[in-house]
Amino acid sequence: MKMFFKLFTAQAKELLRDRMSLFWYIAFPVIFILIFGAIFSGGTNLNFEVGIAAESEGPVSQGIVQAFEAVESFTMHTGSREEELEALRAGNRSVVLVIPAAVEQLVAVPGGMPGTGPSSSIVEPAKVEVFYDKGQQQTTSIVLSIVDQLLEGIEQQLTGKTRLLVADQKPVTAEHLRDIDFLLPGILAMAIMQLGLFGSFNIVSLREKKVLKSLGATPLPRIMLLGSEILVRLLLSLLQTLLIIIIGRLVFDVQVTGPWYQVIATVLLGSVTFISFGYLLTLFSKSEESGIGLVQLVQFPMMFFAGIFFPTTFMPDFLQPLVKIIPLTYLGDLLRHVMVSMPAEYPILTSLLVLGGVTVGSIIGAVLLWRWE
Repeated sequence: MKMFFKLFTAQAKELLRDRMSLFWYIAFPVIFILIFGAIFSGGTNLNFEVGIAAESEGPVSQGIVQAFEAVESFTMHTGSREEELEALRAGNRSVVLVIPAAVEQLVAVPGGMPGTGPSSSIVEPAKVEVFYDKGQQQTTSIVLSIVDQLLEGIEQQLTGKTRLLVADQKPVTAEHLRDIDFLLPGILAMAIMQLGLFGSFNIVSLREKKVLKSLGATPLPRIMLLGSEILVRLLLSLLQTLLIIIIGRLVFDVQVTGPWYQVIATVLLGSVTFISFGYLLTLFSKSEESGIGLVQLVQFPMMFFAGIFFPTTFMPDFLQPLVKIIPLTYLGDLLRHVMVSMPAEYPILTSLLVLGGVTVGSIIGAVLLWRWE
């Protein structure tokens, strides 16, 4: 155990001194997130889909609808309460307003909107239910602010008083996801793959420098050397994950909706899978340069065919068999499922079996083909 700790400490220090590796493992995925997040998180087009369900067809209700229709940044939809709420849950509305029949009792003073009863009789405010997607906080805050100002202006015209017409805000969880919600778990999967594949080539460097040959002459078990390497990479992978999630949350409001233990378990499984696969590739590399070329040959098809940047369903049928044999496909799918609650494209058990199978197969192959020089 003491020898294992010394190996772990030595390899951690060596990694921390390698600024180029730290850039590619830590800074590069963050830069990737910022660039692609800025592209896919949405532009400056402030156009909001607003649904209205009026429980009455009276003049006051119609006046409220007309007031909202006059807002240039609102695209208005009218329908029943159930229809509009279903559209909100499907991600097709920014907010939904339900106008109660009680607003017809808010009678206009002279010069206001027509009505049917004395405003002095109003005791309780009429509550306009405002349903919004709690997962879209930035968009929602803008819309709710406009809605609140509109309602206050409308009631001034209706009654000459304030706070008789109030917004009763009610959050709803929508089923849709933004482009950045799809992209961020995919980029995390890509970062895990790169860390696993490229990080494993430290072994090639040690072999080239004859360090492995020297270690082979000692009683050091190969599993201890590999184990300490893997532990360093796993800790770095967790740090990488934490940074990507924090950047996604602070900059793009991407919220992790799944249990954290599932996210951590998926990240660790993916890391072990690609670290093991990377070690297997090192055994076919005689030099660090040839190893990097081999990794790039394996990495680029996975990046573009594993659904990192867009769903694999967009790919033509003749590429689907290739998609289904790439382990990164299943890691990205699992991460989207556990991080942002996206429905899994592949059965969870299938993804776990594929990643587990690649891990076990790579470890067996690495142990059988291992060479100290």
